[in-house]
Amino acid sequence: MSPTQWDFPVELCCRPMAFVTLTGLDVVYNAVHRAVWDAFCANRRADRVPISFKVLPGDHEYPKCRSKRTSYEWYIPKGILKTGWMNKHLNLVPALVVVFYELDWDEPQWKEKQSECATRVEIVRQSLQGRNTKVAVVLIQKKTPLPPGEDVIASERAAALCNVCELSGKSLFVLPHTDHLVGYIIRLENAFYEHAQTYYYTEIRRVKSHKEFLNKTTHQLLFVRHQFKIAFFSELKQDTQNALKNYRIAYNLVHELRAHETNILEIKTMAGFINYKICRLCFQHNTPLDAIAQFRKHIDLCKKKIGSAELAFEHAAWMAKQFQAFGDLFDEAIKLGLTAIQTQNPGFYYQQAAYYAQERKQHAKALCNRDAAVMYPNPDPLETQTGVLDFYGQRPWRQGILSFDLSDPEKEKAGILAIQLKERGVVHSEIIIALLSNAVAQFKKYKCPRMKSHLMVQMGEEYYYAKDYTKALKLLDYVMCDYRSEAWWTLLTSILTTALKCSYLMAQLKDYITYSLELLGRASTLKDDQKSRIEKNLMNVLMNESPDPEPDCDVLAVKTAQKLWADRVSLAGSNVFTIGVQDFVPFVQCKAKFHAPSFHVDVPVEFDVFLKADCPHPIRFSKLCVSFNNQVYNQFCVLEEASKASEVLENLTQGKMCLVPGKTRKLSFKFVAKTEDVGKKIEITSVDLFLGSESGRCVVLSWQGGGGDAASSQEALQAARSFKRRPKLAADEIHWDSIIIQASTMIISRVPNISVHLRHEPPALMNEMYCLVVTVQSHEKSQIRDVKLTAGLKPGQDANLTQKTHVTLHGAELCDESYPALLTDIPVGDLYPGEQLEKTVYVRCGTVGSRMFLVYVSYLINTTVEGKEIICKCHKASVHMWNSFGNWFSPWTVWVPEKEQASLAFDPSHWPTDDTVTIETVFPFDVAVRFVSTKFEHLERVYADIPFLLMTDVLSASPWALTIVSSELQLAPSMTAMDHLESQIDKVVLQTGESASECFCLRCPSAGNIEGGVATGHYIISWKRASVMESIPAISTVITLPHVIAENIPLHVNADLPSFGRVRESLPVRYHLQNKTDLVQDVEISVEPSDAFMFSGLKQIRLRILPGTKQEMLYNFYPLMAGYQQLPLLNINLLRFPNFTTQLLRRFIPTSIFVKPQGRLLEDTSIAAA
Repeated sequence: MSPTQWDFPVELCCRPMAFVTLTGLDVVYNAVHRAVWDAFCANRRADRVPISFKVLPGDHEYPKCRSKRTSYEWYIPKGILKTGWMNKHLNLVPALVVVFYELDWDEPQWKEKQSECATRVEIVRQSLQGRNTKVAVVLIQKKTPLPPGEDVIASERAAALCNVCELSGKSLFVLPHTDHLVGYIIRLENAFYEHAQTYYYTEIRRVKSHKEFLNKTTHQLLFVRHQFKIAFFSELKQDTQNALKNYRIAYNLVHELRAHETNILEIKTMAGFINYKICRLCFQHNTPLDAIAQFRKHIDLCKKKIGSAELAFEHAAWMAKQFQAFGDLFDEAIKLGLTAIQTQNPGFYYQQAAYYAQERKQHAKALCNRDAAVMYPNPDPLETQTGVLDFYGQRPWRQGILSFDLSDPEKEKAGILAIQLKERGVVHSEIIIALLSNAVAQFKKYKCPRMKSHLMVQMGEEYYYAKDYTKALKLLDYVMCDYRSEAWWTLLTSILTTALKCSYLMAQLKDYITYSLELLGRASTLKDDQKSRIEKNLMNVLMNESPDPEPDCDVLAVKTAQKLWADRVSLAGSNVFTIGVQDFVPFVQCKAKFHAPSFHVDVPVEFDVFLKADCPHPIRFSKLCVSFNNQVYNQFCVLEEASKASEVLENLTQGKMCLVPGKTRKLSFKFVAKTEDVGKKIEITSVDLFLGSESGRCVVLSWQGGGGDAASSQEALQAARSFKRRPKLAADEIHWDSIIIQASTMIISRVPNISVHLRHEPPALMNEMYCLVVTVQSHEKSQIRDVKLTAGLKPGQDANLTQKTHVTLHGAELCDESYPALLTDIPVGDLYPGEQLEKTVYVRCGTVGSRMFLVYVSYLINTTVEGKEIICKCHKASVHMWNSFGNWFSPWTVWVPEKEQASLAFDPSHWPTDDTVTIETVFPFDVAVRFVSTKFEHLERVYADIPFLLMTDVLSASPWALTIVSSELQLAPSMTAMDHLESQIDKVVLQTGESASECFCLRCPSAGNIEGGVATGHYIISWKRASVMESIPAISTVITLPHVIAENIPLHVNADLPSFGRVRESLPVRYHLQNKTDLVQDVEISVEPSDAFMFSGLKQIRLRILPGTKQEMLYNFYPLMAGYQQLPLLNINLLRFPNFTTQLLRRFIPTSIFVKPQGRLLEDTSIAAA
């Protein structure tokens, strides 16, 4: 049987469309007719009506219509559905025949043309004798017709033409050949579609009328046939809802048929056809759940209807086709917009189809395994007279026989034999692989990796059975990674076994060796005897001998493989196979471990390589090589033992390279690191283990890094989570799980044997030359050379700190912007053992805040390692905090590993980060500035030409004593001094929290209109720490004085009076009034009496003061009481300046005075009496 026998017929799978034939068109020689045909069939969009057009000649012979039955009483049907019926109504019997004829309404030879057109119509009717097919006429005209009713001649001739042709008016059409041809064609199509609908409706009624004559005793097949025809005609009519309804009825009727071995195939065939139609329409109606439910019902009803046991493979083939067809429908619906999910997608149906195809293969192998002597029957029982079956699903040798009894058993046996022999020629693997490939594509699309891997394994096995070993190996190798990563060892072993067979049958040396290595390993679930056989074969290959055949291989394929292996042996040469084991699980495990995460350059680098074999027997390796990122060290880490190829499997336990199964072997190595590698990481890039002889065949197992394979990470995780106690081992044995891979180490500089002390007085004061004394003392046993000091701000901090921090070695000069923030590689000289030296560094910090400061010393020293003399560069760093709690000596010094030698002083990432602390810079003092009147009252503003006082207070904020060297007041041009501006705090020493004040009498000559006030000037303080040396320059701190608001005053008043008075003694007071304006001032003056004074003078007066002149007022006050007394209040009223108030006046003149008591004479009588 050909594999296409079970394919559904094309007419079943296509979309049924109304069939319309066009006659009278010469599409080859007539350009107009060709344009009309192209408009009908070219570029049909989805919005056009579903019609299938075909051009036929006018005298085409259509299928003849059978004579109508008047009774079904004695009619016995021979089958359910004829094989040609669907094709007949899709492509042979039209619903409408359209006769095209070129005829204009104004045709001169109208009568002749009319008769010719009628003749053509009659010929078409004759060829459709007995059919209900509709006939229509289309007149192709050159002119555009007038609107209906306007052309009287056209109306008359159209009626005459319809009469002659026996057509109704709805069956005559006009097609003008103009620029709008496509538009006319679309209108014609719609009219044709309506005629076709009428035809199929008539056919449905005709079929339904037959059902009245049927009985369920002898006409069960006809019930199914008629119901199917009604549904099919409904599809042609595009009535899909009724079509689905009738298909469902037909499906139920099929399963009501009495099933027997003789008709079971026909029942299943029709059930499959109808199920396909139902599922297709459900997807078309966007009801996928209904389609899935129908398909499940269909499978449940049919899966046990096997039929003849000798043809069981046919049932499996039929089941496979059902699942495949449903998968195709599902996939097609998804492409049209249906959404599928992981648990419900076409992949599952393709997978099930592949399962039944595999079952078909198994049945065929069991049932069709005939002897070669069995001949194919003659005559061929599968041949028919017409070459095709009359009814779907019937046997060729008994078509139309519905009896359950076999009339000719011999013919039945011959037919079954012919089917079996043809089935034997089917390449089942191709069918299975195609189905599995579809399923894999679907599972990949819906992200189901495990299902995809599972099916790819099945595909690989099918390729193996099909003897396409290359593709089988490619697929199996692809999925092995997934099973290794998820630790499916049993499945992996099965896959590896198949892969090993493929590599043997193709004589692929490297693949054969690789799979053998893994099947011998701990991941393999094979028994020990199987592993022993594989190990023996592996050694045979390494000794340039042919391996023994793998079990259960095809005999012919084994013979071919033995020839290929013989060719490999004859072409023996130097064959070295390097196999990277990081992607699989070999039978040898490897772990490399450095003794420490870092080694000093003056100490040998030591590491161990641990090996463990999992194969059944002891095995000897020939060589072990360890490779590093610096290849210079490779030569020091090679271990080699000479052995013969025949000794590889000898039961020897002597020698370092002999591995005993289950025992851990430790191999130790050491070497001296290069001084250039200080600060660099040494990494093990690979560990190579050689099995075999390099002169013959040799396998190199290469581990990346420090070892580990595809299963190592998972085993380490399981070991970490396990609560099982590890078994006790002998003292000289090592537990494998306790070994942790350490594949890299750092080479660090030699431990420095010097001390670095930093002496300073924290915190630093802003802008001072802060002194740091670095003391370096050598404790080495030999001379150290090229001692260099790096000191300053640690790089990598805020850019503002770098710009405002300056370092120098010369404290006698103040640092400016040109000085760097970090001094690097300051040469210090050489030091002998025990010798020490000091270096003073000065730092100036221009801003307050925290910063990191570093003192860093490097030197060279000669030392001997493993008998080899090397020059080591040592480093020592000291990191300290500047704060108010700092000690005179820093309490710690730390050494840091050397990084990159050349960039150590400049790369911030190379500076030490452990034990680093914060530097604090603070203000040395705070300065407060006040403006007060001559009465020491606070002033918000000053007045032009009126003296006032400037008070400065310097408060020490330093934890250390400060010396104020000098102070200076630099006045702005808008200010003048009333006396000499001399410093009042020279040489003053301020302790923490102490303050020093100065007072200056100033005058603002004129107010002006200055927005924001008048500039005062600058206050400059020169200072330094009290403890520093005389050579250290003083720091000048410039304070910008605040602006002050200056205003003009119309009248200035001041008073001359003694500093104190005495009771009952005259106290002269003189008031001076000065006009500050350019106007004559009218002044009213009055003096208010006081209980503490009597006075003489003008109590109330009004006078005029000329511009710029003064007026004096003299009063004699006579104190009456002692103490601090308030003077009689002077009130002044300016008539021109009403805003000049007494409160403003009181700012300039005293309001009270101290009065002493009256003194007593010695000759006072009271004293004398005493």
